[in-house]
Amino acid sequence: MSTRTVAFLITAALAVYFVLLGGRAVVLLGTGEPVGVALGVGVLLLPLVGAWIAWTNIRFGFTTERMARRLEAEGALPDLSGLPRTPSGRVERAAADEWFEERKRDVEARPEDWRTWFLLAQAYDLSGDRGRARETMRKAIGLFSGV
Repeated sequence: MSTRTVAFLITAALAVYFVLLGGRAVVLLGTGEPVGVALGVGVLLLPLVGAWIAWTNIRFGFTTERMARRLEAEGALPDLSGLPRTPSGRVERAAADEWFEERKRDVEARPEDWRTWFLLAQAYDLSGDRGRARETMRKAIGLFSGV
């Protein structure tokens, strides 16, 4: 099963959960009791916040995928299969660091090019720094959206 299919199934399950939670919120709001109304408002906010988080993550994934397809069409998506790997399948630290330094130099040379930021995010991911990879990809998406 593909990652995209799993993401859609999880999102569908979340949507059902949000509807059920919203129903409970309406029941609590209908009590007319101050505590029930307050709890109803709180419970109603949960699916709204959850839906917003799900939407931003889905949009992030779709945009990242669109960017990768564009890089591939331009012949600029690097083939990382030649990088040395550990027995677990991760890229060896020295190779990941070297690839990262090259991507960092590219960003410094062309800071307004979304492609360099995309590849830097990929380098962070190879190094195992998922937080910085996501932050850097957001920068790439911002530049890509402005194109």
